[in-house]
Amino acid sequence: LRAAQWSGAGVLAREGFERNAVVYRCVRMISEAAASVPFKASKGHGKSSEPDGALAKLAAWPNREQAGPDLMETFYGHLVITGDAFLEAVSLDGEVRELHVLRPERMRAIKGARGWPMAWEHRVGSEVRRIGREADGFLPVLHLKLFHPANDYEGHSPLEAAARAVDVHNAGGAWTKALIDNAARPSG
Repeated sequence: LRAAQWSGAGVLAREGFERNAVVYRCVRMISEAAASVPFKASKGHGKSSEPDGALAKLAAWPNREQAGPDLMETFYGHLVITGDAFLEAVSLDGEVRELHVLRPERMRAIKGARGWPMAWEHRVGSEVRRIGREADGFLPVLHLKLFHPANDYEGHSPLEAAARAVDVHNAGGAWTKALIDNAARPSG
């Protein structure tokens, strides 16, 4: 008898989203629905607020490759799969001109003296980029994370909580396929 092998957090994107139709559909439904909610860009608060053209344009076309809903679908998809989502604001001449989603597995918090992130390290292969506060104190990385009771720096994903159910579903599918491949004759 072999002991059950459970997927850890590191392989959940592959075992869940990439190899499980139920997880794939759930993540797509959540991220598409969340991304379909339009942002209202305005200056000020309450009844005296006025539309902000530059912010509305950035929300509609955050970068050259993506429209606003596409960017937000990616952002929310990462949040649901990993429990973390990162958005980087790229500035030119002191004004935010583009927004980009950063993949969570490539991000690492650089902790300050009080333990809170003072900067972020972004890794792509062997290339490491440090994203810190600008001279005016602006941190160009927004980190949205789901509640995790035991981690101050990373969120707890719904997929991680469902890992065993995903593994059972995937193993059941693999066993059924093996049975069919063997002309529906059980081994042994």
